[in-house]
Formats: sequence, C-alpha cells, structure tokens
Amino acid sequence: MPGGSEQPADERTFGLRPSAWEAPLPNARPLTIAHDYFTQRGGAERVAAALIDALLPDRVVTAVVTPEHTFPLPAGQVETTMLQQSELFRSDPRRALPLFPLAWSRVPPVTAGVVICSSSGWSHGIPVTGNARKIVYCHNPARWLYQPDDYFREQPKVLRATMRLLAPLLAHWDRAAAATADVYIANSSSVAERIRTVYGREAVVIHPPVTIDPAGERVPVAGQRPGYFLTVGRGRGYKNLDRLVAAFAELPAERLVVVGEPPRGVDLPSNVSVVHDVSDAELRWLYANARALLSVSHEDFGLTPLEANVFGTPALLVRAGGFLDSLDEGVSGRFLDDDTPAGIAAAVRAFPKRWDSAAIVAHAQDFSLEAFVGRLRQVVDLLLAD
Repeated sequence: MPGGSEQPADERTFGLRPSAWEAPLPNARPLTIAHDYFTQRGGAERVAAALIDALLPDRVVTAVVTPEHTFPLPAGQVETTMLQQSELFRSDPRRALPLFPLAWSRVPPVTAGVVICSSSGWSHGIPVTGNARKIVYCHNPARWLYQPDDYFREQPKVLRATMRLLAPLLAHWDRAAAATADVYIANSSSVAERIRTVYGREAVVIHPPVTIDPAGERVPVAGQRPGYFLTVGRGRGYKNLDRLVAAFAELPAERLVVVGEPPRGVDLPSNVSVVHDVSDAELRWLYANARALLSVSHEDFGLTPLEANVFGTPALLVRAGGFLDSLDEGVSGRFLDDDTPAGIAAAVRAFPKRWDSAAIVAHAQDFSLEAFVGRLRQVVDLLLAD
C-alpha cells in the first residue's frame, strides 16, 4: 500500500480465500476499476477495495488517495489525478467538488476491455474510447447535486451558496458522463429509482457485499462494556446523529456508542460516547458486543447493519432508503417509523432483548462477496456477449 504500513492478512483480503470466487473475469481483460476517491474507510470504499481484491484489475484509477485513512490498496498500481498534488484536497475531497469534472475528464482513456466505475458522482466520467465497455456500480447519484439539503446541512453558508451557483454546470457534466455508460448497476432499489429519476436509465440492482470477517481478531475498546447500542458513520448531516444523541439524553439507563464523528455543536450526555479511528479488530469487538446496531440515517444502501448481523447482532433502523432492502424485519432486526428523538427513544425502549443470532447470521450470508462477484460476472458476460 503506497505510503502505508503492511496490514494484517484479513485487512487485505477481508478474511476470504482467493478460491472463494472464480477466476476473475477472464473475458474482460484488460480490466480497469475506477473509484471516486480513497480518503476514508466508508462503505463505498470498502466495496471498491473488495472489487479490487476479488477481480485483480490491470488498472486502478481514483481522483485522490490518502493510504493511511482508507483500506489497503495494491502498492504502485493506483493512478491518481491532478488533484492528488494538493494536501487540501487529499484531506477533504469535498473542497474540490467543482474541480472533479475536469480532473476525471483528463484521465487517460480506457481503450479496451471493461471499466467498472464505483461511483457516487465522479468516476463514471472516466473517458472510454475504442472497444472499451463501461459499467457503473452506482452507490448513489451525486448527493451534492440531487440531495443538496442533506449533503450540505452542516456546511458553511458560503459553500452552500457556491454550490447552488455551480450546480447547473456540474449536473450537465454529470448527466453527460452517465450517458457514456453501457450498463448501470444500483446498490439498492431506492438508488435504482433515483437513477431512473435523475438519468432516465434503468439499473440492475446488485446489493454490495459484506466483507468484514467475523472470525478475525477482536480487540476490546477501552472504556466500553457489552450491552450498548452502536451507530457507525461519518458526521454528515443526513446521518441524523443529532437525533440519536437527543434520544439517548432521554434514556439514562441505555448507552450509545458512536464510531466516527459526533454531530457538530451538540453536547453529548454522559451515556453517549464517541470512539475514533478504530481498527478492524476493534470494530469487530464493537459489533459483536452491541445490543443492536442503531441507525436513522437515510442511506443509499447501508452496510453497517449487515456487518453487525454477521456477528449475530440485530439492527434497529429507520424504515427508509437502502435499509428496506437489507433488513428482514423480525429476523435481523426491527424498523422504526418515527425518527424524531421521541420516536427513537420509544423504539429503543421497546426493542426486544432476545434474538435468534443464528437466523441473523444466515440472513447476512445472502450478502456475501461470492454472491456479489457472481452477479457482477453475469452482467459483464451479458455485456460482452451483446
């Protein structure tokens, strides 16, 4: 991994043997995988890293990468754009939003084989010429263009005003980039509907894989004891962490552990704690020892409930977005319909204490990496046969 230290084996392969999937797309050579940017350890980055591990591409392209803040990537193989030269953009790619169209348009074109774009709004703009075919695995159409109130909720007014001015130009580029794809794949039915609305295209739905290894090392997190509710996610406005904090302020007998960033400008009650920069071993311990994974975020898909399910831990989720695809109500967890602080508090109080952990694990296995790669292979085979 460029610029990073050697990682434990399960961090690199997600605990799966190479034989867990078939020979990687032999008819698609050369194979390119493009991802918006690798600067964090989010769900989209975990999926893109899993694709790279499973499919062994000839070329990996991303706008910017900070190896120390993301999942391990193949050393010396990752191509970046001109934005990589700026530490300002490497530390927070949102600062470069108006420049992404130019950066991706100047990437050397893919001229043969297949390119798979892991995209939330940018990598689908990679140029394609000759006989190359483009598949876009869409985590969501650009949230900052089509759901700006969610994305910029906690951002400075000057940034929101700037993006409103630039939005028409960025949306024009975005729709033109989407039109160059041969096939669109959505990570959930709700994202497929957004693709239909925004781009006028029908998308195949292939749910992203759960790649965390439940058999891997577990390291206790200092100051935590089992039995807490757990939420995992970055401090974005649409994650609605402020509502969770407000709910637990009314639940002194319960505890909430937040993995990531706390909501800005919110005082945390004594029963809410935040942990930063957890390792995969610590995250496994947190999942395994939680009473439930809790989220009222309006996710495009949302991998964290399924990651918790791998450990037999149920989930309590808002009835919205990708959670509609990933939760089997009554088996792997429960939905809540009122995501106000009062509604969340009531759902926490009513959440059952006993669950069938074996049934929860079985549910999560439907979202395996093997199943994901197999479904993606079918799409590639059909595209190349057309």
